[in-house]
Amino acid sequence: MSAVTPRWNRLTPPARVLLVAVPVLLVGGVVATVAAALLVPPLLDFLGANLGLVRFALAVVAIIVVTIPVAFIVIYMELKVIARMNLRVGPDRVGPYGVAQSVVHGLKVVGKEDYTPFGVDVSVYTLAPVAVFLTTLMTLLVVPFAPGLYGQDFNIGLLYLFAVGGLNVVGLMMAGWASFNKYSLVGALRAAAQAISYEIPLTLSVVGVIILAGTMSLNSIVEQQAGSLLDWNIWKQPLGLIIFFIAATAEANRTPLDMTEADQELVAGFATEYSGMRFGFFFFAEYVNVFVVSALTVVLFFGGWNAPVDWPLPVSVALDPGGLGVWLPIVVALAPVVGTLVLAAPFWVLLSWISTLAALAIGFVLFNLLAVALVLGWAFVSFDWAVGLAWMVAKTFVFVFVFVWMRGTLPRVRIDQLMGFAWKWLLPAALVNIFATAAAVVVVGK
Repeated sequence: MSAVTPRWNRLTPPARVLLVAVPVLLVGGVVATVAAALLVPPLLDFLGANLGLVRFALAVVAIIVVTIPVAFIVIYMELKVIARMNLRVGPDRVGPYGVAQSVVHGLKVVGKEDYTPFGVDVSVYTLAPVAVFLTTLMTLLVVPFAPGLYGQDFNIGLLYLFAVGGLNVVGLMMAGWASFNKYSLVGALRAAAQAISYEIPLTLSVVGVIILAGTMSLNSIVEQQAGSLLDWNIWKQPLGLIIFFIAATAEANRTPLDMTEADQELVAGFATEYSGMRFGFFFFAEYVNVFVVSALTVVLFFGGWNAPVDWPLPVSVALDPGGLGVWLPIVVALAPVVGTLVLAAPFWVLLSWISTLAALAIGFVLFNLLAVALVLGWAFVSFDWAVGLAWMVAKTFVFVFVFVWMRGTLPRVRIDQLMGFAWKWLLPAALVNIFATAAAVVVVGK
């Protein structure tokens, strides 16, 4: 032992790391290879026999992963658009044009102290934001974003969506009751009253679409709007669209119908006593809900993934990477290096004040942007799902912009005005729309 110890002490830190890491990696590689040889075949057989379960699991993971960048984009849009409407610049420090500002906000929420006030019902207080966030995620499960690109296609997809979306108010009631705060309780009661009032016209507003489509499957509703702009339900159900959009704004607790928060009256309403990541769940759920409502508006009334013109264009790019054979890994390995050097050369040659490292960094970023643009462009002209996804996302963010626009423009209404408008105007208008649609179908059918 005395002969080994001095030799170990003379080794440099990198040599010590290598001396320990290499045997561990070798043993780990052997164990992983043996485990893969034994476990992969039965695992593949199990997955092949349960493709529906695998697809569902992948859809759930994709929805959870996608909601985070969607929330960040909506938050950034709100910061920038409202700033421009107020003749301000908005965020312009964190990232180019402040694009990383919403990410910093998310990290700030994660870093805040998660404080539990005295007197709250801890279990209900903790579960409330989780219930609100999960409700929002579950509604995304049936929203079709492109041909074949959806979580589940139910024959009663619309019924599922309204049933699950209505559970959002349960989480708000849990938060308000468990917070041991009068402002929170009043906000929760407002949420319940608002849900009862606006859930009825919201549901009735789409009955006309169901009558015309003959189904509650969201995929079928989108497919029946294929063709061009003139085939969309906006022309067949204009009153239904108006009622749906107003009621959906109230259901999403967005200005001017955000009486559950009402900063000037209730501090933050149901979320008054929340901090840290528990407040973050409410925060993210609100912005993801804006995206969900916008996507649902597009699906029901604006053709979903269908283009406003006859699409796709007669253009296709056929690429077969497998044709490169053994050269494929070499090309994949060398392309970033060569591309980075080629794009960095002009900056390094023409701009003497830029260092070599900075020029290489610029070249690397430009190469990645160019590669992503080429891949997306190729997918757009080659695959129907890519075209549909592009149109769906573009139309959805138009309505996200409308929600942000309303927040920066319209004043908040009073609670009595909010309730009276639902019962006195929206509900009768929704019933009139149903009867008119049914009468039109009967007349045209005859």
